[in-house]
Amino acid sequence: MKYINIFLIIILSIFYTAKCWSNQVNLYSARKEHLIKPLIDLFEYETGIKVNLVTAKSSQLHQRILREGKNSPADVLLTSDAGNLWKATDENFFQPIYSNLLDKRIKPKFRDENNLWFGLSLRARIIVYSLDRVKKEELKGYEHLSNPIFKNRILIRSSSNVYNQSLIAHMISKYGDEKAELWAKGLVNNFARDPAGGDRDQIKAIAAGIGDIAVVNSYYIVNMLNSDNKSIFNSLGIYFPSDKKMGTHFNISGAGLLINAPNPDNGKKLIEFLTSDKAQLIYAHNNFEYPVIDNIEIPENLKMLGKYEEDSTNIYEYGKLSFKAIKLADRVGWK
Repeated sequence: MKYINIFLIIILSIFYTAKCWSNQVNLYSARKEHLIKPLIDLFEYETGIKVNLVTAKSSQLHQRILREGKNSPADVLLTSDAGNLWKATDENFFQPIYSNLLDKRIKPKFRDENNLWFGLSLRARIIVYSLDRVKKEELKGYEHLSNPIFKNRILIRSSSNVYNQSLIAHMISKYGDEKAELWAKGLVNNFARDPAGGDRDQIKAIAAGIGDIAVVNSYYIVNMLNSDNKSIFNSLGIYFPSDKKMGTHFNISGAGLLINAPNPDNGKKLIEFLTSDKAQLIYAHNNFEYPVIDNIEIPENLKMLGKYEEDSTNIYEYGKLSFKAIKLADRVGWK
């Protein structure tokens, strides 16, 4: 009888441990904790599944997953930028997700062609310009920024920034290698200064008279409009680049289920949840990002930026050109 009781205790402890283990999900996130935490809290509340969160830069998480190999505890990798998602795909990090819900909710242009990752939120790469020194009719899309009329007038951050790499990759996808390189060379020739600082710094530099036009992410504009810096926008305009060939460039945050995920079902549930209407509203209203789902109401401070014509290119297509974009930037001297 004593041995039977011990046996039962062992069996129950194994069952309990397995149950606890299956009731969690391990998330590696390149998004900062304050941006992802409201989404995690809601997921845990609605599902009872605990999220173990690890946050770091995309490159750090990438190296960590490589080091951990088959023993990685990570179930889901969430990262920003099409290039980072492509890099993870190229390293065989992800397994396909078979989900009727994701297939139905996420447009093909916002996901991997083999369902290895799915887009979750969007940021537009747009233009802020001086109302005093730039006429709006001078602005005619991204390609036009290489025109010599903008000599010494353009501000943009370093080409080492993933958002610029994706913009260059998008230009390659849209115009081909040769035209994209000519565009990048002309753009560099029009820089008001060597790239320095982040997107907010480019906007501040316009207000300081260092340059006339800045290429920045929409997210940063809204955050500045909600801060003590909002007064500088009294003299600044906002323009969503678009011409006959190319609409506004959007970058993406997305997530994939890792190939050795110990909790694949919960990982899939988490990714599905992040595309739900509730989660998409949080992305829009808390993080000031555009939803990947149609008919999600965006906040007034996003509406204030203006209307846009989104480019039709599948984000997957320019994600895979990110390495080529980096080399192109080096060739034209984009620091």
